[in-house]
This record gives sequence, C-alpha cells and structure tokens, in this order.
Amino acid sequence: MNISTPLLLDTSFKKEVFEGLTAFPKYLSSKYIYDAVGDKLFQDIMALPEYYLTNAEFEILSTHTQAIAELFKDSAEGFDLIELGAGDGKKTKVLLKHLSENNYNFVYKPIDISENAINDLKSSLSKELPDLQVDAEKGMYFEVLERLQQYNSRKKVLMVLGSNIGNLLHPRAIEFLSKLRGIMNEDDLLFMGFDQKKNPQTILDAYNDPTGVTAAFNKNLLHRINRELGGNFEVDKFKHWEVYDPESGTAKSFLVATQAMKVEIKSLNLNIELDPWETIHTEISQKYTDKVVNWLARESGLEIETSFTDQSNYYKDYVFRKK
Repeated sequence: MNISTPLLLDTSFKKEVFEGLTAFPKYLSSKYIYDAVGDKLFQDIMALPEYYLTNAEFEILSTHTQAIAELFKDSAEGFDLIELGAGDGKKTKVLLKHLSENNYNFVYKPIDISENAINDLKSSLSKELPDLQVDAEKGMYFEVLERLQQYNSRKKVLMVLGSNIGNLLHPRAIEFLSKLRGIMNEDDLLFMGFDQKKNPQTILDAYNDPTGVTAAFNKNLLHRINRELGGNFEVDKFKHWEVYDPESGTAKSFLVATQAMKVEIKSLNLNIELDPWETIHTEISQKYTDKVVNWLARESGLEIETSFTDQSNYYKDYVFRKK
C-alpha cells in the first residue's frame, strides 16, 4: 500500500473511505451505498420476494395502525413524529395516512442520510397527503441527534423502521439507544423495528438474491468511490458474498476481490493493493430475539412498553419508554 500525505479529508465520506481501506482487514461503511443509484437499487431490493423485511413490517403497520396511533397521540399538545432513516416512506405512509385522516395533531419530521431520498419523499407526500405538516432534514443519525435536543416542548415519537438498528454491532447499538434515551422525556416513545432470528436460509436468501440486485447494491459503494473520489476500482472483478452466523445472529456482507489488483483513489492520494480473494467488509445485518432486545433496552436505560409482530413472527416493532 502506498499512502502519500492525503488531501484534506473534508467530508465524512472521504475520511471513512480512507480509514476503511487503509485498515486490515479492509472495510467500508454501508451508509455510503446510498446515493441516487443506491436508493433506487434498495427500492428494488425491497420489492424482491426474498426480502421479507419490508412486507413483514408493512403488514405490522397495516394491521395494527389504530393501536399504534393511539400509543403515539397526545390529546393536549399533539406530538412530533421524528423518523430516522425515512427512505421512501412506503411503510410510514400507512400510518401517516391514518393519522392525517383522523385529524391527529402532529408534525412529521423525516430524516435520512440521502438528500435524494428526502427530496423524493417530500415530493410524494405533498401530492399524496397535501395537508400533512412535513419538516424534513438530511443528515446522519448521530449528527441529527444533537439537533433533536430542541424538540422538548411536547411529546415526541422517535421512529426507526427497517431494522436499521441491525447495521450496528451490540456495543454501538447500545450507544445509539442510549443517545436516543438522552433526548427523550418521560412521555416520549421510541418505535423501532428489529428483524428476528429465523431459518438461516431465509436470512441468507434475503441478502443474496439470485437476480443479483443485492450484489449490484453492495458494489455501488465502489462505483460511488470511482465517481466521487476519482477511484479506479474494476467493480466487475469483485464478488458479493453473504454469510450468516445463527449463533450470534449476525449476517455480514463482503466484496471479495477475485484477483490481485491495484487501486488508485486520486482525491485521497491513496494507492492500495488487494490480494486474490481479499475481502472488503461492507455491512452487517443483526437478527434478534426478545431476550436480546430486552438486554439492549436495559443496558440503554429503556424499557419495552409493548411490541407488534407479523403473522410469521419474522419481524417485530418494539415500543420503548425511558426507564
């Protein structure tokens, strides 16, 4: 590896790519897959029959809409519904439609790392629910959490769908949940999705579809480095690989170099070498049980109020309060 003095690492993307590709073993953060191309590919993934997560959570929100809305409401002051990782809002719209049609007093604040996703969501909501009050914001979770401190004048509901918590190993999940607890008041709620442990083959199939959409999604991270940072990754010489450990409940995604190669990333003044079959770790997707979620809650100063599941018990949305 040849590292000259790097140019100014003036964005988190540059900084984290530099850190990940100079580490051993190499890694990259999955959050940077999401640009306009990555957003579209993820929408395609959510439509795949193998990717059960979306349909399972959609079923939960569609079946338990009234009960969830009653938990959220505050008859006196209304509430702020703050969604982290809002994406295209497909599932959330089920709930938003019910809340709007039944005249609940609330403001919807969607937050996402992707500016493209936020703009598309604002546009679709203005057409589908024109009376809905929307205060959208682009940003990463931990940055936005600092700004959410100001939302303390009335009840707030923090929502994290899609088992986004699963992208964090347990220590960082506890850190994340603890930070959420830190901005919650006594009456606030946290509504969060956790994908459950199940047949290991079902999980593997969800992240390794035969049509190659998930592979294209994973490889978009290399395409983005090429486009934005002046990289010259030969993307077709990488193989998408998924593994799942049923003991720990951790699914991992890798990009595997199928041959030796040298890669230059101009904006980072970085040259790296990859050996044949060397890996770049890109993502984890953690799976859970009630016991694990209860433990995470206790460690974070939260307690579970209730939970909702789909008919197959593949997935659960838990409701937490500050302990």
